[in-house]
Amino acid sequence: MKLFVRSALILIIGLICAMWIYGLFFASKQVVNRFEDRVWAQKAQARCLIAAQQRFDLADYRIVDNLGVDAIAERAMIVDKATDTIESFVKEFRASLPTDAKGIAIVGLWLDDYEIYISDRRSFANDLRNGINLQFSETPIKGLPISEKISTFAADNHMSYCKPPLDLSI
Repeated sequence: MKLFVRSALILIIGLICAMWIYGLFFASKQVVNRFEDRVWAQKAQARCLIAAQQRFDLADYRIVDNLGVDAIAERAMIVDKATDTIESFVKEFRASLPTDAKGIAIVGLWLDDYEIYISDRRSFANDLRNGINLQFSETPIKGLPISEKISTFAADNHMSYCKPPLDLSI
């Protein structure tokens, strides 16, 4: 019995070592979400920075509960304006996609995800206008919020300013 257990442990440790050696030295290091047109990614990053600044300028740090009857409607208006900044760069990106085939395909999918996220934000603003002041919720994709998928793509392509904002998550 000791020989069987010892042999099983040696086999398991050997397989784990083989897995790590393969992963570190032989497996492909190419990121699935990464496309080749780095110039497009840099321009997108710059454009998203402008949108982030526009959203920063809209920030309202007042506590809604203490502002009176119109506070929720005002918040809905701010959410709409912030969402407009996102929708604007999504439209611009659709009009000018990357030059490589993979970039065209996967950026298009990323923008489709952004459209869903924008729709979620618009629904949230409409709820606020109707007096429903619940927490913002996003469409889940495979059990994760869609913003997670959008953020991963942006990070893989070094476009950190193109991640969805956290303005409604607080």
